[in-house]
Amino acid sequence: MKLLIINNLVSGFGEGSIYDFIRAFAANGDEVCMRSTDGSADFRKLLHDAQSFDLVVASGGDGTVAAVCYALRDTKVPILPFPAGTANLLALNLASPFEPHALSQLARSGKTLDFDIGELEIGGDTFGFSLIAGAGYDAAIMQSAEPTKRLFGPIAYFGAAVINALAQTSRFTLSLDGETVESEGMGILLLNFSKIQFDISVTHDNSPRDGAIEVVILKASTGFELIPDVIAGLLDRDGDFDHRTDVLEIHRAHDVEVFADPPMEVQYDGEATKLTTPFKVRVLKEACRLVVSDEGYELFR
Repeated sequence: MKLLIINNLVSGFGEGSIYDFIRAFAANGDEVCMRSTDGSADFRKLLHDAQSFDLVVASGGDGTVAAVCYALRDTKVPILPFPAGTANLLALNLASPFEPHALSQLARSGKTLDFDIGELEIGGDTFGFSLIAGAGYDAAIMQSAEPTKRLFGPIAYFGAAVINALAQTSRFTLSLDGETVESEGMGILLLNFSKIQFDISVTHDNSPRDGAIEVVILKASTGFELIPDVIAGLLDRDGDFDHRTDVLEIHRAHDVEVFADPPMEVQYDGEATKLTTPFKVRVLKEACRLVVSDEGYELFR
């Protein structure tokens, strides 16, 4: 096989597990090409010849994987997300292994499925996300966790959620496939996959291949009002516990436009943009081909 690895040097804890992956994977006749970045490189340039490889391995956090998926959208080049970040939510949602030797076997024999990705348009730029984009409370959490997440891992997000529990609230005006919806709250989430940190399912459904995205308005005025829904998400391991309170207002759409008064900061896949609303999101249906485990294939096929 011929592998191209995109390796984010500053993701996660810097333990270098991608090198264990290479040692476990490489066999007679294989070719492994690694291109490294500190996150500032143009991923399109790093992937300019990706279609000449059998597989692209995206080694880093969810933001790195999202950048690779967006750069390779609609090419049908298989991508293996290699969880080398702090949260690694995409691997969690896909039920993928985290151990390098298991991932090396998955690279050689795993199945593939095509998944939706979101395209975020904000401030004159466009970004791709695999998991989630949002404004308000979640963006504040991502920004607060940034300095400590390499030291504390996922616990940094929990601490940031508590610190920002009294976050700003805004009045939202949404355009959902052309229909106007007005609401207010402390944040808004646009979910492609439903699970976030600590295996919490924000919504009951997890349908990242249907060409639509779930729009969740956090109607709470403090983070503490979300606790019952956090507990519901923890209980919703298999999609059988569908109870959510009216603090979460949930919609579905293909094309979304978000305005907030006052404006709120925006994040996507854990990346703090330092940009504010308004923004637009559209779903690129089955634009990204991912390598999945047998369990992930059964979940999403």
